[in-house]
Amino acid sequence: MNGRVERLRAEMERLEVASFLVSNPVNVRYLTGFESSNAFVLVKHKNVVLMIDGRYAEAARTVEGVEAQIVERDFLPGVAAHLGRLAEGPVGFESDHVTVARHADLLSTGLELEPVAALPMTLRAVKEPAELDAIRRAAQVVDAVLARLAEESVVGKTEADVAWWIMRAIHEEGADDVSFEPIVGSGPNAALPHHHPGDRRLGAGETVVVDLGAKVDGYCSDCTRTFATGELPEALREAYSVCARAQEAALAEVHAGADSRGLDSIARREIEAAGHEVLHGLGHGVGLEVHELPVLRQTAAGPLAAGNVVTIEPGVYLSGRGGVRIEDLVVVAEGGAEVLSEFTKELVTLN
Repeated sequence: MNGRVERLRAEMERLEVASFLVSNPVNVRYLTGFESSNAFVLVKHKNVVLMIDGRYAEAARTVEGVEAQIVERDFLPGVAAHLGRLAEGPVGFESDHVTVARHADLLSTGLELEPVAALPMTLRAVKEPAELDAIRRAAQVVDAVLARLAEESVVGKTEADVAWWIMRAIHEEGADDVSFEPIVGSGPNAALPHHHPGDRRLGAGETVVVDLGAKVDGYCSDCTRTFATGELPEALREAYSVCARAQEAALAEVHAGADSRGLDSIARREIEAAGHEVLHGLGHGVGLEVHELPVLRQTAAGPLAAGNVVTIEPGVYLSGRGGVRIEDLVVVAEGGAEVLSEFTKELVTLN
């Protein structure tokens, strides 16, 4: 924890703020290891205050390196009322998380406030060895589930049935939870990147996009594979080939220092050259949340760094007919990428 807090303090120095209020529960956990739906961290240059209501008092006292402060459960008069006494101004706060109402409460303290977006999230983008180990184990769970799915008889079952099977299998393989509810899109639904599994039954001769993730020790994985359910029409076979080429071309260029937007452009050019529209960016960071920094898309800026964990997931979608997405989870390293998603990317036919 101390290294994370010290990195935050270095950013506070750069921003010229004396205190920083962390309100996002994921960032509270990242900085202190403490999990709660109602906890706040005030980081100052000499100490760290963990503010909780009475329900979490006993647990908070066991957290090393913090001063536990019990406050009212509501943000005001709870947290906000104590800031005038505990904080030194200017006070940075998570402007991408604090609501308008909470901002009004902060203003009522009379403290000088400095809105700062995505600061702890930026720190989270570079993973430590223990974080990488948890993500690797979460990726291994997904590989095991995909291997089991490839042996299942799923044609004739509903998308929702298959999604529920995946959720059970993720738990059976030792995960703490799913990273997100699995996506199972079959036939024309495979052309919808974020399709919610429904009552459509998987038919023969179509693609099935399966997007799933597991959570281990709080850290997420994310992987997508596209399956066939028999002989595919030529257009879908071609779409699979295009998607696979785009994915491999982008993956080959992943390394520390690679331009985030440039990686997206590599896959985008491959897909567009084949006459298809690109519906989403190439990928995103993964960690305590399944969508984190950095992002790989046309609006992204800046290079990847060693220790980033990102997805490489181009998609080719044929409206009304089907679609293909192939997604690997990778660790960015100086000389390239460590691919964590080991299940085959060859087109597998489901029974």
